[in-house]
Amino acid sequence: MKKITIAIDGFSSTGKSTLAKQLAAYLGYTYVDTGAMYRAVTYYAMQHDFINTTSFDKEKLIDSLKDIRLHFVFNPEIGYAEMYLNGQNVEREIRTIEVSQFVSQIAEVSEVRSKLVEQQQEFGNTKGVVMDGRDIGTVVFPNAELKLFMTASPQIRAERRYQELIAKGENVSFEAVFENVVTRDAIDTTRSDSPLIKADDAIELDNSHLTREEQFMRVLDLVNQHLK
Repeated sequence: MKKITIAIDGFSSTGKSTLAKQLAAYLGYTYVDTGAMYRAVTYYAMQHDFINTTSFDKEKLIDSLKDIRLHFVFNPEIGYAEMYLNGQNVEREIRTIEVSQFVSQIAEVSEVRSKLVEQQQEFGNTKGVVMDGRDIGTVVFPNAELKLFMTASPQIRAERRYQELIAKGENVSFEAVFENVVTRDAIDTTRSDSPLIKADDAIELDNSHLTREEQFMRVLDLVNQHLK
């Protein structure tokens, strides 16, 4: 059966990972969460005090990239692969608001992007891959058969993220989450290396008022068009 590469880009908290997981599970494709990779590097930097609220030692992080090993391990209980950093499952640790506030700064570092993009491209050497992130359709897989660019209003995205964190037991305020969403948008779209932009041939999907099921069915129709 014909297989394609599906690249999903877009703003934070637009449900890129949720959609990518749904598609991968339905199609039997490999799912790669590139955001988790950048979050894992961010978590490593925080652990080693390379970055905090007052400083960012970029050179120490760059020097340490050779010591950072990332891989995914499929968890059958939840139906998708989890992020491992140097042999340790860090899936829960990388999803906190603390990591979120630094991840866009880490993703600005060209050496970090170069290391992770190379690994991401290796994941996609064969077709049958769904990958989501910020530069998948523009940098990682510019020749992907199907490219999606997801967006929604900042208010709605912040509310989704806030409810997700509360459900996980995080002690956060909506105001802090909203500020994080807006700040990440600004950093992601203005960085000099691989900024968040819509690829010319990407299909934009504003899911501000779509349910997950409506979104999935709309995208599945696009996938089927390409498979035919």
